[in-house]
Amino acid sequence: MNHPVDVLDQVVSDLDGVVRAGSVAGSSDAEKFAVLRAAGEVVRRAEALIVETVASVPARPAGSGDAAFCGQFGCRSMSELLQRVLRTDAAGAGRVIKAARLVRRDVDISSGGWLPALWPQLRAALVDGAVGITGLLAATGPIEQARGRVGAVDRLRADAELAAWARGRDIAEDIEADVDVDVDVDVDVDADADADADADVDGGHAGPAATPEDLRILAQRIVMFLDPDGAEPAEEIAMRGRGVILGRAKNGLIPIHGDLLPETAGQLQRIWDAYLNPKVDGPPMPGVQFAPSDDGDARDAQDAQDRADRASDVLPSGDPGGQVDPRTRAQKQHDALAAVLGIAARHDETPKLGGAAPTLIVSVTAEDYATGHGWASVDGIDTPTTITAARHTACGGTIQRVLFDPDGRIVGIGSTDRIFTTPQRRAIALRDTECLIPGCHVPASWCEIHHVQEHARGGPTHTDNGVALCWHHHRTLDTSGWEIRMDNGLPTVRGPAWWDPTRRWRTPRPPSPLTRVTRQRTVLRR
Repeated sequence: MNHPVDVLDQVVSDLDGVVRAGSVAGSSDAEKFAVLRAAGEVVRRAEALIVETVASVPARPAGSGDAAFCGQFGCRSMSELLQRVLRTDAAGAGRVIKAARLVRRDVDISSGGWLPALWPQLRAALVDGAVGITGLLAATGPIEQARGRVGAVDRLRADAELAAWARGRDIAEDIEADVDVDVDVDVDVDADADADADADVDGGHAGPAATPEDLRILAQRIVMFLDPDGAEPAEEIAMRGRGVILGRAKNGLIPIHGDLLPETAGQLQRIWDAYLNPKVDGPPMPGVQFAPSDDGDARDAQDAQDRADRASDVLPSGDPGGQVDPRTRAQKQHDALAAVLGIAARHDETPKLGGAAPTLIVSVTAEDYATGHGWASVDGIDTPTTITAARHTACGGTIQRVLFDPDGRIVGIGSTDRIFTTPQRRAIALRDTECLIPGCHVPASWCEIHHVQEHARGGPTHTDNGVALCWHHHRTLDTSGWEIRMDNGLPTVRGPAWWDPTRRWRTPRPPSPLTRVTRQRTVLRR
């Protein structure tokens, strides 16, 4: 048997001959395609050999095994050694080390045999050249992030499903045979995986192999089922990490950086789709224009009168006690962008998409929506979002129920008309003037309309059941400690205990009789 180095030296020599001959340039399109396919096979197997070699380095506490191995060659760590030997960067070396950890097999002290790898089926797919380092990390990444909440049996089932998908197998027909891995019996799982790989080729079930992006999306879907409660910590992490900032001007341009929530990104994507749709004329020229209203002075005077007429028991909008807003500037800018996107999508001059305004579509199962546990999906965005985002979207939009049979065929469609009409929105805006939460002065015309009694629980789409809330307070209403109820058609709020120790229901902005008459005349004038 030839030494691995001798075999690789021969491969390198043969490849040198192919590259230097320059014969590829004169090849036909079909031949060039065949060259790319064969080169991909070579690259994946080379990556498998690299990962297996790194994984074979004994793993000892505190990395002493790596240090002893690398120290022989004048390197302090495996990362440095890989950067020098493979001529890659730190990120590339880190990906190799991470992949090696996923497929490393330790020796059983009692029997002397190999213990199964952490991901045995995907390791077999890597060794067979069905998946490379990128695909391996894409398939395991989402599940590894939720590893503390996903058991070993579920992880092995996910491993089998992802490996089958990577090989191009029909999961619906073949996966049941793969997932029956007896984790309580000392068996050679890797040998079983190798046998399954041979069955794929001989059985004729192989189809188009999955790309790394396909594997990542499938892994995210698997996590949604295996870790439905993971949506809650993910929601907290996402809410803390969201933000948008403007960078330093350079070459006459100002970069924008940040991280968007999935529903915000989905709304932005829908607006882009509408503007870039070749079937429409694009954005109006010179774009959306903003002009001051004619009655701005009168409205300012009326707002001043409102503040003067507030009773002592009434909670003032200015909130002298101090309204605490824990958001960073970047988070506030993100929330403002989210609100602007919603307004822009509803604007009359925004191009239509599919005959309608660019509409954010969030899908969720009826069971998850009812229980509040699980995940939701945003149309056009691969990253799953939370039930909180689904409830937020549903509160200001419509719910359309689509019933599927077990095979995925649509067998029923229903819809519920629950959007506040334009006259209703205007009336609520005139009544509330700004976001209902004390201390928040976002104008009501920029706010979303919130169903005080949830529509799914029988709440009507009526001015007596709608209040103006800015995007941020609407999105966080269930977790912020603020409560809202209607009292004879007028909204009242109760703040969290840290803000109001008495926890009294208070009227944010009670209109005076003069205010009612003036506003009624304003509506009639318009």
